[in-house]
Amino acid sequence: MHNLAEVAGLFDMRADFVNGHPYGSGHINDTYCAYYDQAGQRVRYIHQRLSTEAFKKPIELMENVGRVTEHSLKQLLEDGNPEARRRTLTCVPSVNGTPHAIDAKGNCWRTYPFIERARTYDTIESEAQATEAARAFGEFQKLAATMPGEPLHETIPGFHNTKQRFEHLVTAIEADTENRANDVQKEIDWFMARQSEGSKVVDMLEAGEIPLRVTHNDTKLNNVMLDDVTGEGVCVIDLDTTMPGSAVYDFGDMVRTATSPVAEDEVDTSKITMRMHMFEALVKGYLASAGSFLTDKERSLLAFSGKLLTMECGTRFLTDYLKGDVYFKIHRDGHNLDRTRSQIALAESIEAQMPEMEALVAKYSK
Repeated sequence: MHNLAEVAGLFDMRADFVNGHPYGSGHINDTYCAYYDQAGQRVRYIHQRLSTEAFKKPIELMENVGRVTEHSLKQLLEDGNPEARRRTLTCVPSVNGTPHAIDAKGNCWRTYPFIERARTYDTIESEAQATEAARAFGEFQKLAATMPGEPLHETIPGFHNTKQRFEHLVTAIEADTENRANDVQKEIDWFMARQSEGSKVVDMLEAGEIPLRVTHNDTKLNNVMLDDVTGEGVCVIDLDTTMPGSAVYDFGDMVRTATSPVAEDEVDTSKITMRMHMFEALVKGYLASAGSFLTDKERSLLAFSGKLLTMECGTRFLTDYLKGDVYFKIHRDGHNLDRTRSQIALAESIEAQMPEMEALVAKYSK
């Protein structure tokens, strides 16, 4: 437990700190909900200490977050949105005017006003929730698409560079430091047969065929707050991986994380399928907001993007397995191999249903 009263003094709160407590279920940053007295009214804020183990460039990360949230709020206000300050995270400036503050121990902190009357869901419970979450991510991209100035910092180089992820897998296969390659030759062959597909979006970005955009890069549907009453997607949160990328990366990761009915480490791969009704819910919501700015080539990649991001995740799991499970936390022997096989099963299900998926994208693009 950090001294939140001292943290409060680092920011231009314009309110009196009352008390606070740990908040949420995140495993990376330290998050606290703090209560303040603001002219006799009790209000809440979120204080977060960024993990410098997970994020090596916290200042650049917060410069990205500050730019995106400031621009989003400006756009919402200019558009006359009556809930502008509820539709985007807002950085409370430090006493030095920056979107972050450094305490006496060198910890990097940020502060957001608490988004009231909305919550996140660890498990999406309905198609309507999937639609609203996807629409909110599209709205996030739409607001950021008009942001002026230089590109954001690339705080995690190559994060969604699937071409590079395949190259890392090849290196791990050739090194075979744990003598595991012979036992997973079937999985290796599966990925190698699809290596050329891993380069598709990267090559199009480099050739200028699709634009480099501001993207969230971690579009799990529990990163969207849904209104307690209406169920509407209100605000996209967890902006730590916001940086330059392709819009299709964000949509593809929604498909990967939302369309399978089981966890990504499910051992029984017969349970794994890409549920078409959930894909349709995502397409419907996403194109309702993002459809206004996506190019035709970006739209043409939406169905494929689910397969691409699923393959990318699978290569990461298999690479880690071959290297001795040094990156992803495991809870049993062969855990990363189970994760690999589940991603393969999901990608195969997507492959089998690609024509219908493309037809749905065309339907909602009209």
